[in-house]
Amino acid sequence: MKFLRLPFALLMTGLLGLSGCSMHQPVALYQLDSGDPGQPSQSAGMAVVLGPVSVADYLQRETFLQRQADGSLSSATDGRWAGSLSADIDQLLVRQLAWRLDSQRVVLAPASTGFTPDVQVLLSITRLDSGKNQPAILDAQWRLLDRRGRVRDNRIVHLEQQHAGSESSQVQAQGQLLQKLAEQLSSAVKPLANQPAVAEEAPKKQAAPVQVKKEPEKSKIPMASPIRTDMEVYRF
Repeated sequence: MKFLRLPFALLMTGLLGLSGCSMHQPVALYQLDSGDPGQPSQSAGMAVVLGPVSVADYLQRETFLQRQADGSLSSATDGRWAGSLSADIDQLLVRQLAWRLDSQRVVLAPASTGFTPDVQVLLSITRLDSGKNQPAILDAQWRLLDRRGRVRDNRIVHLEQQHAGSESSQVQAQGQLLQKLAEQLSSAVKPLANQPAVAEEAPKKQAAPVQVKKEPEKSKIPMASPIRTDMEVYRF
C-alpha cells in the first residue's frame, strides 16, 4: 500500500501546482501614452496652472474597464492600470501643455506660494473609456481664468479615436485622445499670453461729506398781529 500512495500523492501535488499556475497568470499593466513631447526651451514662458482636474468617479480605480455595445462597463480580466489613472492624466497633460506652449512654467494645482499664473485651466473629465468593438471616447469640459480670475473661455469637448480592438491598442487610443485635448487647450490658452498687466488700483479717496444748507431758524418771538375791534373812534 505504501507503494501505491506515493505516486498518488505526487499526482495530486502536480495537479495542484498546475491549477495554482493557471489561477495566478500574470496580468498586463497599462499606462497612458504621453506621445513624444519635446522639452520646452523657455524658462520664462507663460505661467499656467492646470487644475483642479476632476476625473469621473468610475475611473478612480486600477481596473481597466471595457465598454460594451449596450453601453455597460465590465472589468478586463487580464489587464489593469499600473497605478493611478488620474495621476497619469495629470502628468500627460502637463507635459503636453508645457511642450506646446514652450514654457517651463506649467504646473499642477495647487501652485506654490508666490506663483502668479497668467491662465488657470479648470478641467473636468467625465468619460474616458473604450471597448473591444467600441471606439475610445473622451468627454471633457474646461474653463480658462485670466490673471484677474475672469472666465475667458468655456468649452465642452467630445473626442473619439478608433483602435485595433486589443487592450493595448485601446490604451494607446485613450492616450491619443488626451494628447488631442492638450492640443486644443494650448490653442485656447495662447491668445491669453498678451494680457495687459494687472495695475494696482490706487486707494479710493473718501468723498467729502456733502454739506446741507440749513434754513435760517425762524424767530421764536411771536409777531404782533393787528387786533380788530368793533369799536369806532370819533374825533372832534
